[in-house]
Amino acid sequence: MTVRTNPLLVGRPHGLRQIGTGLGTLDREVFEAIADSPSPLLDAVMPRLTRAADHGKLWFAVAAALGAAGGPAVRRGAIRGVAGLAVTSLLTNQVAKRVWQRPRPDRLRVPLPRRARRLPTSNSLPSGHAASAAAFAVGVGLESAPAGLALGLLAGLVGMSRVATGAHYPGDVLAGFALGATVSVLGARVVPPIVPAELPAGDPLWVPTPERPDGAGVVLVVNPESGGGSAGAAADRAREALPRMEVVEVDDGAQVAAALREAAGRAEVLAVCGGDGTVSCAAGIAVAAGLPLAVFPGGTFNHFAKDIGCDRVEATVEAIRRGSVACVDVACLAADDNPEQMVVNTASIGAYPHFVRIREKLEHRIGKPLAGLYAMWHTLRRDEPVRIRYDNTTLQTSLFFLGNSVYLPSGFAPSRRTRMDSGLLDVRILETGRRFAAGRILAALATGRLRSCRLYHELRVPRFGFTALDGPTPLACDGEIEMSCATAEFTSSYRALRVFRPRA
Repeated sequence: MTVRTNPLLVGRPHGLRQIGTGLGTLDREVFEAIADSPSPLLDAVMPRLTRAADHGKLWFAVAAALGAAGGPAVRRGAIRGVAGLAVTSLLTNQVAKRVWQRPRPDRLRVPLPRRARRLPTSNSLPSGHAASAAAFAVGVGLESAPAGLALGLLAGLVGMSRVATGAHYPGDVLAGFALGATVSVLGARVVPPIVPAELPAGDPLWVPTPERPDGAGVVLVVNPESGGGSAGAAADRAREALPRMEVVEVDDGAQVAAALREAAGRAEVLAVCGGDGTVSCAAGIAVAAGLPLAVFPGGTFNHFAKDIGCDRVEATVEAIRRGSVACVDVACLAADDNPEQMVVNTASIGAYPHFVRIREKLEHRIGKPLAGLYAMWHTLRRDEPVRIRYDNTTLQTSLFFLGNSVYLPSGFAPSRRTRMDSGLLDVRILETGRRFAAGRILAALATGRLRSCRLYHELRVPRFGFTALDGPTPLACDGEIEMSCATAEFTSSYRALRVFRPRA
């Protein structure tokens, strides 16, 4: 009986051995070629670089620098890189080097000035320095591609230094790179990188409006004492630039609303100079009267003016002269039996205004991330919880934020709007009624992972309402405590307000 065999199967083991032998020979020849190449540059640089990378010292120093000077993505990358380096180092030294046993190259071929001072006694395959370098660089790159690219080049030089100083064959370095990169990529499957949320930007709806080079038809209402006197100074500059504009000065801030309603009866353009609370009042009157609104910054905070590009008096003046008017959203608030009012920026319950005041007070001295973390800790420690019900959810919260249109970034430090006409309300709630809630929230905030925390709720909806279960709770609108209410209903009014703003 004849037994037939498959010639491919017969030759495979022998063929694999031949490939392995050939690669090993090539690896040694490349090492010897590098070792035999005289180079003063390699002699001067490579030993210093390889010593700097001993025990991860180089990467810990880089991580500290990135944490101190980098943005949020870079800081997250530094944390991810250090974590990947730690796991990779453990796997390399305790597992990989014990599985593949390969002797170190003959370092006597390497010129003495370039030779490593200390020859490791562990197996050569894979290179631990290369594995750690790749893990750190890829970890940073997963969060910040530009930083990862720069560190990838540095990691490549560290790998080259291991060959140049006689510590490893090139194949050892390549194997180390593969191991470190694999660990970081697999780590990203366990803890995915944060992808910054960006709202697609659309062109504003511009409304044809007559040019007013001298301010004719504009009536400006201002309380000169608002903003510590800054409103009076801003109004004076506006009056000088627009000589035919009528200026109505109100000595008592409580009379601003009445003055605005009276001015709306005769104005072609209603203008206001003040902070966000005053602008919110003027916006409601302008919408009701069907008038465009011009906003001059003159308060302690001028968030609305900044978001529409009118953070300078000159910007508003230029928009009026050119007749540059666009439509923006406003949020309509109906609360208990109170009259309906407009919200142009934000509304909040609980301790959110306190949180914002602390963060803004400190962020210019210690940076926004640390200021936000401290403000969150201080706020949660005081803990002024409110039990609310919305949709089918009941929870306890100390920090509730609602924004007119969509704010960026995600998380509990919203700071900007890339567009003012999304037709949506931006709702963010921190749930504080659960076990260890404060510690879990602070840990998520410190690691940049608040958005994935189960205690953080973020909604983008055209309408939002809530009920305070323990009775009326103070409601702050546009930075001012406006009322106490047990129920509140917010509705986004899409492009309801026409406002003067400069064209980009």
